[in-house]
Amino acid sequence: MHYEHIVPAAFLERPNRFIAYARYQGAVVTCHVKNTGRCKELLLPGADIFLQHHPDAAATGRKTEYSLISVYKDTARGRQLINLDSQAPNQVAWEWMAKDPSVRNLCREVRFGQSRFDLAFERDRKPAFMEVKGVTLEEDGIARFPDAPTERGVRHLKELELALDQGCQAYMLLVVAMKGIRRFEPNRATHPEFARALAHAAAKGVQILAYDCRVTRDTLELDRPVPVVLTETGT
Repeated sequence: MHYEHIVPAAFLERPNRFIAYARYQGAVVTCHVKNTGRCKELLLPGADIFLQHHPDAAATGRKTEYSLISVYKDTARGRQLINLDSQAPNQVAWEWMAKDPSVRNLCREVRFGQSRFDLAFERDRKPAFMEVKGVTLEEDGIARFPDAPTERGVRHLKELELALDQGCQAYMLLVVAMKGIRRFEPNRATHPEFARALAHAAAKGVQILAYDCRVTRDTLELDRPVPVVLTETGT
């Protein structure tokens, strides 16, 4: 996916989940944070970030002229650019699946049971559902999800199991919005119930996929598979 009107800035503070203050061209600007996760390890005072400018903000009724899109993080493997746009994983997953010749009738936001899955399609003459989760939490090359408890994520996993029981294919795609990742693990410390539900779904036959991304200041693209480890392990 491609962003327009991207500009560099410096992060200042985040007074609540929805807005942040940044310094751009010597002025303090208010920007919409397109990620309600905590992101405390990323959004540090002085961090280099990229904002999307919305020149039509006043005409379209937007409350802010800027959206926070990505942030640089210093890691042991060097400086990594991490995309924070929580709407982006669904879009890059759609673009990725649309290129797959085995996929037919690709649709978005399809209801099943008590859930609305991000993607639905046909593969091998079978209906299939895919739930997409964006991953921004990283430590020592290990990506983890979630960064806050997610009962919704647990429910989605249970619904994917129900889809399997009804003869459908079922997938959870974890879009790791950065490079330099050694593996993915569920964040047991933050939400052990999600970790158990993920392992249970995988054992039932739900396909758990994790892919890293190529991230630039104005693009995001799904890139390479990342090993998924569902049992507790050392570093």
